[in-house]
Amino acid sequence: MQHAVGSPLPPPHRPGQEPTGWQPAAHHPGAPQGPAPVPPPAAPPPPTVPPLPTAPPSPDATGHVSLPPGAPVGIPTAPPAAATTPDLAATTLAVLLIGPAGAGKTSVAKYWADHRRVPTAHISLDDVREWVRSGFADPQSGWNDNSEAQYRLARRTCGFAARNFLANGISCILDDAVFPDRPVVGLGGWKRHVGPGLLPVVLLPGLDIVLERNAERSGNRRLTDEEVARIHGRMAGWYGSGLPIIDNSQLDVPTTARVLDEVLARAIASPPNW
Repeated sequence: MQHAVGSPLPPPHRPGQEPTGWQPAAHHPGAPQGPAPVPPPAAPPPPTVPPLPTAPPSPDATGHVSLPPGAPVGIPTAPPAAATTPDLAATTLAVLLIGPAGAGKTSVAKYWADHRRVPTAHISLDDVREWVRSGFADPQSGWNDNSEAQYRLARRTCGFAARNFLANGISCILDDAVFPDRPVVGLGGWKRHVGPGLLPVVLLPGLDIVLERNAERSGNRRLTDEEVARIHGRMAGWYGSGLPIIDNSQLDVPTTARVLDEVLARAIASPPNW
């Protein structure tokens, strides 16, 4: 062992031998005679304990389960044995349910996800937007730069979540009030964040139905009748777009979910061009 400053310690003294590197004390007349002082032995170095081997942390691991990286979902293909009637339970799906406020998007999406035979996640854009507590840009106060920025951020967050679920074999259904007259912000944004395999389906009941359902809402989820009518009018632009449209005016939630399965089976067999 060496000191940071000075020379190495001498070896321990043996009986009958002068310690190397030390000179005997000079004899001075009148000085008391006696043996030369013996330096104390050097303390043995402390035992060293080798560090335990540790594996480098993996950036794509949660606990002990490695997760594959998320990536844009590709266009789904039907299993070969079910080319005419695809088995939805055998396909990992990414579904975007579009509709105005009061169309029943959230209720249908939850029911559809709850009753699939394979793992399925429901991702609601409104729920993610409301993660912002202080400074939440409420659309009831008007659509402005802040509400637009929070909407875009929430949609990107939903897209990241969907891609991670899909990469791990979990299907997703997302819901959002996407307007047909804003393709870059609406469908274009979802396609960029989730991938070209996203299957959009429009849920569009009559105006009287969405007004009735909106009246049952509370908090910032409830809009004025004028706003609901304006949104519903813009959603009518989906007619003629080529996207599948479900009019659930006279359908309950389970029936609408069953119709959604039929629409998705057709979309897998012949993916829409959007």
